[in-house]
Amino acid sequence: MQSQEAIQTIIIGGGQAGLTMGYHLARRRAPFLILDANARIGDSWRQRWDSLRLFTPAWLDALEGLPFPGDPQRFPTKDEMADYLETYVAHFQLPVRTGIKVDRVSKSGDRYLVSAGDQQFLAEHVVVAMANYQTPRLPAFSHELDAEIVQFHSSDYRNPAQLRKGGVLIVGSGNSGAELAIEFAHAGHQTWLSGRDPGEVPFRLDSLPARLFLTRAIFRLFFHRVLTTGTPVGRRARPKMLSHATPLIRTKGKDLARAGVTRVPRTAGVRNGRPVLEDGQQPEISNVIWCTGFEPGSSWVDLPVFDDRGEPRQQRGIVTGEPGLKFLGRQFLYAMSSSMIHGLSRDAGYIAENIVSTSRTEEVVPSVLREIDLIATGGPASLK
Repeated sequence: MQSQEAIQTIIIGGGQAGLTMGYHLARRRAPFLILDANARIGDSWRQRWDSLRLFTPAWLDALEGLPFPGDPQRFPTKDEMADYLETYVAHFQLPVRTGIKVDRVSKSGDRYLVSAGDQQFLAEHVVVAMANYQTPRLPAFSHELDAEIVQFHSSDYRNPAQLRKGGVLIVGSGNSGAELAIEFAHAGHQTWLSGRDPGEVPFRLDSLPARLFLTRAIFRLFFHRVLTTGTPVGRRARPKMLSHATPLIRTKGKDLARAGVTRVPRTAGVRNGRPVLEDGQQPEISNVIWCTGFEPGSSWVDLPVFDDRGEPRQQRGIVTGEPGLKFLGRQFLYAMSSSMIHGLSRDAGYIAENIVSTSRTEEVVPSVLREIDLIATGGPASLK
């Protein structure tokens, strides 16, 4: 028998997007519950490669209402980010249930049925607070590689001990690929970085000029105000940004050259069990790391709300024709900043206002209501 609970709003995903959504609903005393598949808040960060640091400095990595601890100019580690998210939940006493993997969202009358194994939740509103990066994307020819070649997606990489002795081909030249290329080269592997050059940010975010001139206001102006679906320049830029790798943020071309990384054309396929590049080269390698991105992985949303590209048909996160269903944290949802940590709050606030203004019911799990009352009225965690 499946247990069933009713709650006004279910937020799916307990990462930075889901917690920001929870913050804004809590401020408005709107009943909600956050569901996260991981055993512990922040685990989606903890499970990434050991040396990963965020690509932006700490002053851009804080969620609404709680500064990121420590030096604001440093690049936090993935574990520091994970711990910060866990602290955020405790600080604001957000109602979160971990270890609950949602496997289906469908309709039940005029409400949404959220299924997670033997548990079910009925909700007037559902917010899918998950980025586009859920299911690793691999090229169809990956299975043709010789079994002697070690291969895995970047999401399965932890440290260089996983590699065989010999050369490494990194397929995908975006930020992750560039960072890993330097790590492998420093570990003594001859390294090839395959793919189109995405360009790079023309300054270092931790440099003195950047500290003096790149303020939060400047980031908000360009990523938050100019590049949006509400401006002509934003509408023109959006398709390109959705289909191309973002420019290198921290790593520079000269960093790759200094480390001895060889940049080569994109990988076109496999010949005789070995990868072949677009120009016909076949580097002598023992390892292939696929930095080829992710699919949204939204097939569990069992509603006809996606276009031919798998993108939800939406306006500022609110699904067209299914206004009770919302999306948050996806790439260029409304602005270029929509998937950036420092850009989540505006989108979440807009969705929260929509939830409050359109809600018809106050049905809520009693324990969750008590948690909302704590957030709204009491102690050091108050959001007043």
